[in-house]
Amino acid sequence: MISGRGIVKTFRQRGDVLGKREVKALRGVDFTIPRGGAISFIGESGCGKTTLGRIIAGLETYDEGELTIDGVAMSSLRPRAQQPHFRRVQLIHQDPYSALNPTRTIHQALHDPLKLRARQLGASSSWMYQRARELLQLVDLDPDHVLARYPHQLSGGMRQRVVIARSLTVDPDVLIADEAVSMIDVSLRLGILSLLRDLRERLGVSLLYITHDVATARYIGADGDMYVIYRGQIIERGPTETVIANPVHPYTQSLLSAIPVLYGMEQPGPEQVKPLNPADAGTDDSGAAAAQAGIDDTGCLFADRCPFRTDRCTAETPVLGLAAPEHQDDVAETGGGRVHACFHPIPRQVAATSVQKT
Repeated sequence: MISGRGIVKTFRQRGDVLGKREVKALRGVDFTIPRGGAISFIGESGCGKTTLGRIIAGLETYDEGELTIDGVAMSSLRPRAQQPHFRRVQLIHQDPYSALNPTRTIHQALHDPLKLRARQLGASSSWMYQRARELLQLVDLDPDHVLARYPHQLSGGMRQRVVIARSLTVDPDVLIADEAVSMIDVSLRLGILSLLRDLRERLGVSLLYITHDVATARYIGADGDMYVIYRGQIIERGPTETVIANPVHPYTQSLLSAIPVLYGMEQPGPEQVKPLNPADAGTDDSGAAAAQAGIDDTGCLFADRCPFRTDRCTAETPVLGLAAPEHQDDVAETGGGRVHACFHPIPRQVAATSVQKT
């Protein structure tokens, strides 16, 4: 199991005019990835979800808080001692076109990590070759067709399957899929999503799915938890189906309201929520635009865009799990382990529903 408590990450940048400035990417994030479970981090571009995924994979450091892997605090270990723990967590890259070296065959791409694994197991080179074939078959690729080819000779969907196979070479316990289907043709996305879900069931690996697409998050982790992130802060967390069916935070409601509706097949939720203002122009994954604009962190981070804000929202900072007393009953009715950071948590039906034919 992997857990994070109070994870804080601040990037320090140098601007042409403002000089050195700090950009808060993560603001005290708590999460838990259960063994064999599936969770999702969702939010718009620039919310910090990718930074959080890289921290969990050991590709990025954190400034405050604690990351724990199977009871071992990573801050208590030297970088070299952390490597065996982080090796159990593998990141599936978003872009299958740049994730593979164009000058190396698929066999060569799988060889290096398999060489490391063979050294750990005391296995032979023949084991490495056989294991490469097994991994390609596991992701529904024909090894006789794929092993000798270069990345440019494969389709985007096939490349992504190779990337997934490579992530399995070290027998990980956790897979992190960061927008794993965003650069794949729509016609191929379901196949990749089904593969990820199937690998979780067959291998018992935990799956962390990072996305801005609520529909794919629901498909991957319907039996897990959903973490909604806004400007580096988790503003709502709970069982995926509960969060989608009756979101209580206005930001979550606005995300679900933005899902395209297929007219004639689905109808929008009756209580659609739209932010008052667009997201900060030019926001990147560390929230730099917000810092440049001088936005004050006092109060709710979503207050400047929330259609339901009150004076309290701009004067006080809500804490995850805090509920306004007058709405405790509303939240309890749709509860099921959900927590949020909102002073006025009112469940609203915003997700699209199927049109009933008469």
